[in-house]
This record gives sequence, C-alpha cells and structure tokens, in this order.
Amino acid sequence: MSPGVLPPLPSVFQPLSLPRGEDALARAVTLAPSHGAGTLTWADDEDVLSAAVVLEPETALEEARPALLAAAHAMADALLVLGPPEIPVTLRWPGTLVVNDGVVGKATMAIPADAQPGAVPAWIAVGVHLHLRGEAAEPGHDPGRTVLFEEGFAGIPVPELIATWARHLMAGLAEWQGEGFHRLAEKTLARLEPEDWMEGARLRLDPVTGALLLDREGTSTRHGLEAIAA
Repeated sequence: MSPGVLPPLPSVFQPLSLPRGEDALARAVTLAPSHGAGTLTWADDEDVLSAAVVLEPETALEEARPALLAAAHAMADALLVLGPPEIPVTLRWPGTLVVNDGVVGKATMAIPADAQPGAVPAWIAVGVHLHLRGEAAEPGHDPGRTVLFEEGFAGIPVPELIATWARHLMAGLAEWQGEGFHRLAEKTLARLEPEDWMEGARLRLDPVTGALLLDREGTSTRHGLEAIAA
C-alpha cells in the first residue's frame, strides 16, 4: 500500500490525507461546510493516529450526540478485528479507548459553534486520536497508559486501521438508524469500564441523548456526551 493512500472504501467516503502531525478533527471542521458528509481526514503518521469523519445528521443536536459513542465503538471493533487475539479493548466514559488496561487514546466530537438545542446541526464531525508509539504515552512510565505498538499492534499499517474504523463506523451508524439506539446503548454498557464514581449505581443510557445516567436510591445523575464547539 502506498503512503498517503487508504484501502478501498465505500463511495460515501471522501478521503483526504493530511501531513504528519496535523489534527484530523480540526481539519474536518474547516472542511465540513464546503465538503459535507463523508469527508474523511486522516494523518499518515507512524506515532499518532488521527482521523475524523464529517456527518450530516437528520435529527436535532441532542439526538445526534451518540455519534461519539458510535465512533468510539468503531475504533474498538477495528482494534479487536486487526489486533492480537484475546487483547481486551474497553471504554471509559464517554470515549476513552483502553487496550489491555492502558489508555491509548479517545474519540471526540465537534459541532458548529452556532448549533442550537432542538435544531438539526448543519454537520457534526467525529474523530479518533490514538497513540501508536513514541513518547506521547510514555510506555513504562505510567501504568495507566500505553501505546498500541507495545500491545502487539506494530504490524498493522495505519491506513488499514483507519479504513477499518471507517467501515465499522458506517456499519454502526446504519445499525443505529435502522434498529434504534438500544443496540448502541447495550454495546456501550457492555464495553464500559466501571470507575469509582459509578460505584453503587445502576447504569443506563438516556434513549434520546445517549447521556449516562447513574441511578441511586431514587435519584439520578447525568453525564452527557460533550462536544467541541468549532
């Protein structure tokens, strides 16, 4: 595979290769108004994976926020498909990706700065940022963090991982649209790592916004899906 070239993808995607070190989500945001849905920005970088996709939701902003979860699960699924067998891949709320008990990166979402509650946004962009190797995650210095190459992913070309993420994202969005949010909610709760602040609570997701709800003795606290206003 040539540098700067992704494997074949469905025609819905419009890939754009970026220079090493460029933030794919930031670039997707600048291109979203003119290039529209399917714009796929990515950096061919050996140390850090950065990729993003522009989406054009048909629902109000609140109902579109679970796209962040879809992006996180798509990368988790890609890692499970391409990575070594039996290496666990989990999530920490809302979009932190954890491989073999070490944080490797996260999924994020950006929305237009003028997006209004209750209105359909012109676009949203979801992105992933993963540490592949190098000093960014300081392997061995922080037991809570790792890099993919330290976990057996060194033989996977970056373009292949990004293309696999994009395919899983498309499949996840189609499932969400076709079967409803409950499937995405079930997947999230099954993959979500328990943390101290969740102790003693029953976890569930808001069926509209995707927010994490913690129920304790008749009370409920909400942890929403945050987005960068750009």
